[in-house]
Amino acid sequence: MDADLVIIGSGMGGATLAAALAPSGKRIVIVEAGERIEDTPEAIDGYAIHGRGVFRPDETWLDGQDQPFSPGNFYYVGGNSKFYGAVLLRYRESDFSPIRHMGGTTPGWPITYAEMAPWYQAAEEMYQVRGQLGDDPSEPPHAAPYPFPPVPDEPEIADLRRRLSGIGLHPSHLPLGVDIERWLERAKIGWDGYPNTVGGKMDAETIGIAEALKHPNVILLTGTRATRLECGDDGRIVALHVKGARGPARIEAGHFALAAGAVNSAALLLRSADGAHPQGLANRSDQLGRNFMNHNCSAVLAVHPFRRNRSVYQKTLMVNDFYETGGPKGEPLGNIQMLGRVTGPILAAGAGLPLMLANLISDRALDLYAMSEDLPDPESRVSLHNGQIRLDWKRSNWEAHEALVARLKKELRRAGYPIVLSKPFDRRTPSHQCGTARMGRDPGSSVVDIHGRAHDHPNLFITDASVLPTSAAVNPALTIAALSLRAADHIRKGDWA
Repeated sequence: MDADLVIIGSGMGGATLAAALAPSGKRIVIVEAGERIEDTPEAIDGYAIHGRGVFRPDETWLDGQDQPFSPGNFYYVGGNSKFYGAVLLRYRESDFSPIRHMGGTTPGWPITYAEMAPWYQAAEEMYQVRGQLGDDPSEPPHAAPYPFPPVPDEPEIADLRRRLSGIGLHPSHLPLGVDIERWLERAKIGWDGYPNTVGGKMDAETIGIAEALKHPNVILLTGTRATRLECGDDGRIVALHVKGARGPARIEAGHFALAAGAVNSAALLLRSADGAHPQGLANRSDQLGRNFMNHNCSAVLAVHPFRRNRSVYQKTLMVNDFYETGGPKGEPLGNIQMLGRVTGPILAAGAGLPLMLANLISDRALDLYAMSEDLPDPESRVSLHNGQIRLDWKRSNWEAHEALVARLKKELRRAGYPIVLSKPFDRRTPSHQCGTARMGRDPGSSVVDIHGRAHDHPNLFITDASVLPTSAAVNPALTIAALSLRAADHIRKGDWA
């Protein structure tokens, strides 16, 4: 046997699991398709990142009409977290129960917020979250304050905070995994959408992988793509087949953890179909790849023609007044938070505007992000078409998102911004993909149990966003980390006791 545990993927789920289990002394191999991201001039060039797409992989998926598109997922050590906005928010307590939305009713979770709360606390400590309690009306119970005080507002964001408070809203501090002094030492840029090459963001590599590799029993294999899992006659996974610079290889282990992301984890299990599992591994329920969710998101720009925005990073504020209510019958609408600074070149690339006009708007705009819940739908799914990933996303609850954007525009105008523009994100922007291997207590309607163990394979765990039963309307990184810490505790006390 080559390892006690093979972890597939080094993003938030895989890295956190590796860090939590590394002190056990067990042999752990982390398999990552990408390499470590290098510090280059392009890493601080917004147009190179968003306009030229220099860090995007040369990869094509199919949409629901079998048309090819570039999905925008990243393959590096640390996964998508290398580019994330470092927002580390807990799901709200209500998110764990069934909720009636404008577009339908969510199923709730098989575990409660109270069961998750200790793991949220542990994840906040691990990822060194900066935040402040007491100013968010939707904040769930915390047993302790955030480990560090919030990242400070820049002057324009402090002014926005005062204006929103003045019209009766409750702007709160965005919980962030950012060492702002260290980040700004590299360049005076925001972190949202920019790769972390200096350790200023508390991402999966900077925290999870770095901690795991302090232990000699942990090995990281980069440039190594998982091709299929091999299942034995007894239902246990016996090996992972990979392809790297040295060609194909087979890695045997006692346990396996899949953390390649909601799309790629499902695709790998589907590719691993065999005679005993013709629909793919972990798919007795026929739910593998189904219930794909991707947040409904829009960029919203608040423009004042006579006020300049001199902010560098700006992403320190959120508004949750409409998170649990706000719809025509009291339905939830979603979360509002700042985007990272949208510079003129980024705006020109994203909106197709002449650079001169884009610069004119950007210099006078505050950039916000409206996010609403996408509801699980079995027909919204990942499948394979001649071996290629097919992502048929059935966007749901869009009317709630339109209502959130409309409400946000109204409130921004009340707050003193006469021009408010918006643009929705499309499928080329992976806005917190999740749900393809949902968690549940019933093996007939879910893929993994409440600890992330596959119902069909006793030594296979899934520790990424695939297992989320609902998408909620907040960034999922902290929830993925908390679930991974919870899974690690279950493995440590059970399988490895």
